Amino acid sequence: MFDPASSTYTYLVADGGEAVLIDPVFEQVRRDAALIEELGLTLVATLETHVHADHVTGAWLLKQRLGSAIAVSRAGGAKGADRLLDDGDRISFGMRSFGVRATPGHTGGCVTYVLDGEEMAFTGDCLLIRGCGRTDFQDGDPAAMYRSVRERIFSLPDDCPLYPAHDYRGLTATSVAEERRYNPRLGGALSESDFSLTMNNLRLAHPKQIDVAVPANLKCGLMEGPIPMADPDWAPLTVNFAGIWEVEPQWVEENAHAVQIVDVREPVEFTGPLGHIRGAVLIPLGSLAARMGELAKDKPIVAVCKSGGRSAQAVNMLKQAGFDKLANLPGGMMRWRQEGLDAEGGE
Repeated sequence: MFDPASSTYTYLVADGGEAVLIDPVFEQVRRDAALIEELGLTLVATLETHVHADHVTGAWLLKQRLGSAIAVSRAGGAKGADRLLDDGDRISFGMRSFGVRATPGHTGGCVTYVLDGEEMAFTGDCLLIRGCGRTDFQDGDPAAMYRSVRERIFSLPDDCPLYPAHDYRGLTATSVAEERRYNPRLGGALSESDFSLTMNNLRLAHPKQIDVAVPANLKCGLMEGPIPMADPDWAPLTVNFAGIWEVEPQWVEENAHAVQIVDVREPVEFTGPLGHIRGAVLIPLGSLAARMGELAKDKPIVAVCKSGGRSAQAVNMLKQAGFDKLANLPGGMMRWRQEGLDAEGGE
């Protein structure tokens, strides 16, 4: 299953009515829980491949909903897990089990989960499809990653399918033989020193969510304050770690007639290069408190801005004023245009 905001893959693996969920995303807990219940499965545990920096884990919230245990690597330093995993441990579900292989490098606590019989492996951010995770924070170490991939992953059978935690091009799986031959960073005859030189000179910007994600994931996604357990029934919403309900752009486009779309940008932005959603009402954030009377309380409201920050503030303001059918548009007009949805004006 895919989370478009962070390009994260979450994997549901089941046998005999029992299941484990690998790398759940906080905002997708409703989706994951619905699928698990629909399939009649018991979620035994959520498994983290590492302490993520680009999204908050859904492990804690899934435990509240479904009673699943939280399992993380002991070396990752997270608190609040039900099981701290060491190299060589096994996690059982039904008649199957995953073996835990320590594969540090992207972070100091990365692990790879290998299905019994070495029939498939889930590599997290250690080994991606034709790539690998970065090594410049959270105790990352290029030399350790090189050894992890070469000794712990490439030692699996050639035809063993590999499933990464992320992909940014829509690819979903690879194999040991493919990556050993074609991975431009870790395959072929590339040496450890060559790999380390490359990784130490990437100069990448830090993930946008790192300041929120890492502290939250070090607590296994523990959410402070009231828990939004009841799901709204007016739209397929997800809740983010700040407790704000969000709705996907595609749904908004298809149901624009049934909601009030409130654009809280400035007028120059509303008519600027990004344009605006057809039918949207312009109420700049600074004017919202004085103009709430223009909005109907019995019709759902979707707030939108450039990237989702100001509109999240608008949702909080409207909630405090007594509006209850509210949702933010994550990614705002930038994401709306990137996904090729219909807009008025702009370029």
